[in-house]
Amino acid sequence: MPPIVMFHSGHYCRQRLPFRPRPIVVYPLTVLHSPTEMTGYQEIRASWGERFNEVTYKNNQRLYLSERTDGSLPNTLVIATAEVVKSRVAAAEHISQFSEDARSPFIKKHKTILHPGEVNRIRELPQNNYIVATHTDSPDVLIWDVENQPNRQCVAGAKASCPDLILTGHQDNAEFALSMCSAEPFVLSGGKDKSVVLWSIHDHVSSLAANRRARQFPGSKDDAVTGRTGYGSTVQARGIFQGHDDNVEDVQFNPSSAREFCSVGDDSCLILWDARTGYSPVLKVEKAHSADIHCVDWNPNDLNLILTGSADNTVCMYDLRKLTSGGVKSPIHIFEGHAAAVLCVQWSPMKASVFGTSAEDGILNIWDHSKIGNMEGGSGTGNLGSPGLFFQHAGHRDKVVDFHWNASDPWTIVSVSDDAANNGGGGTLQIWRIIDFLYRAEDDVVNEMGNYRSHILPCSSSRRK
Repeated sequence: MPPIVMFHSGHYCRQRLPFRPRPIVVYPLTVLHSPTEMTGYQEIRASWGERFNEVTYKNNQRLYLSERTDGSLPNTLVIATAEVVKSRVAAAEHISQFSEDARSPFIKKHKTILHPGEVNRIRELPQNNYIVATHTDSPDVLIWDVENQPNRQCVAGAKASCPDLILTGHQDNAEFALSMCSAEPFVLSGGKDKSVVLWSIHDHVSSLAANRRARQFPGSKDDAVTGRTGYGSTVQARGIFQGHDDNVEDVQFNPSSAREFCSVGDDSCLILWDARTGYSPVLKVEKAHSADIHCVDWNPNDLNLILTGSADNTVCMYDLRKLTSGGVKSPIHIFEGHAAAVLCVQWSPMKASVFGTSAEDGILNIWDHSKIGNMEGGSGTGNLGSPGLFFQHAGHRDKVVDFHWNASDPWTIVSVSDDAANNGGGGTLQIWRIIDFLYRAEDDVVNEMGNYRSHILPCSSSRRK
C-alpha cells in the first residue's frame, strides 16, 4: 500500500521538497506505511465515507482508497478506518516526532476488494453508506456493496472481485466523470463517447443483500483467495444525453434534484441538462474556458453557482441566473492561483462561499469568493495575490489528482497526489485540517492570541536579533 501522510492542520509552504511541518502552526500526527511496502503500486484515489463513531478526542470514519498498480499485482479498492483526531488535541511531542517514512496507527485497512482494472473514481451513494460506485478504463460503472463483499488477499494472479451491479450504456470508455445524486439513488457518468448517461439504482439497492448469497461461492480454501469470480447484474441506462463534441471529463448533479445536472468536457463547453425535457442540452456555454475543462462542481449551499476547472490553469465561477443558451464564456469571476492544469474543484460542504481547487502544480488552494468584493468579470493576479485565495496547501510532491472535503469534520480534507515520478514512487495520501485562525472572526483570533503574548513576543524579538 502506498504511503499515507496524516496532518491535522495545514499551513502555506512554498518549499515543497522536502515538505516538513512548522510546529507553530501545524499539528502533524503520523505517516502511514514505509516505502518498502510500495512495491508494485503507482497511484491512488481516495474518498471519505460515513463517520460511525465519535469519542472524546477523535472521530472514527470510513475512508475509501484505491491502489493502482503497475500490473504485477491486482488493482484494489480498500475500505479503511481513519481515526481523525479532533482539533487542538495533538500533543506538542507528536510534532517533533513527525516523520514522512514512519508507520501510522491512525488509518487501519478493514477490507480489500480486488478491482477489475484501475480505479479512477470512487463515489459513495448518499442514501446507503455501504454502496459505492467506481470508474475504471471501461464503458461500465461498477457498483459495490462494500459491507458484504468478501475481503480478498492481494496476490499476483488473483481474479478480480465481482461487482454487485454493472451500469451499462456507454459505447466507449467512461474513465473519470462520475457523480452520485444526493436527492435520490441516481448515478451519472460521462465518457469518451461524448455522452452523459443517467441510471437509477433504486430498485436494485434493496435487492443487493437478498441476491448476495446466491452470487457468492461456498467458503472453500480456494474461494478465500479468489472470492466471487462471476459478474453482477446489469442495469440499463435511464437516459443517454448527447450534446458534447469531445470527451466528457466530469459531471455533477444539481444537489437538490435527480433530473438536473451539468457536464464539462474537452470541447471546452459547460452544458446544463434536465432529464424531464429530453436528451438535448437545456443550456450550453460555448468556450467556457480556453482549453479542455477537467472538472465541475455545483454548490450545495447556493444552487445558483457552478465551478469549472481547466487545462488553461484557471477556475471559473458561473451564476446560472446570468447564463443564456448558446452563450459564450461569461463567468462572474475567474480565479487564477495555479501554475498548471486544474484537475479537481469542490465546494465546501459547510460554507457556501468556500471551495477548494487542486492542480498539476502540486498545490491545493482554498478560496473564499465572499472576500473578493465586486466579482463582476474580475480575475485574479496569480499566486498569493489572487482575490479570494486565503490558503495554499503545498505538502504534496507532485500533481494533486484528487481531494475531498470531510462533511463530518469541517475544514478537514483528504488529498491525493501522483508522486510516481519522484523518489520513492507511488502516490501519497494526506489528511489535513486548516488551522482555525485562518477562518475565524478576526476579533476572536486577536483576543485568543493575546493570551499567548508572552510566548509570541520573545520569538519575534529573537528573530530580529
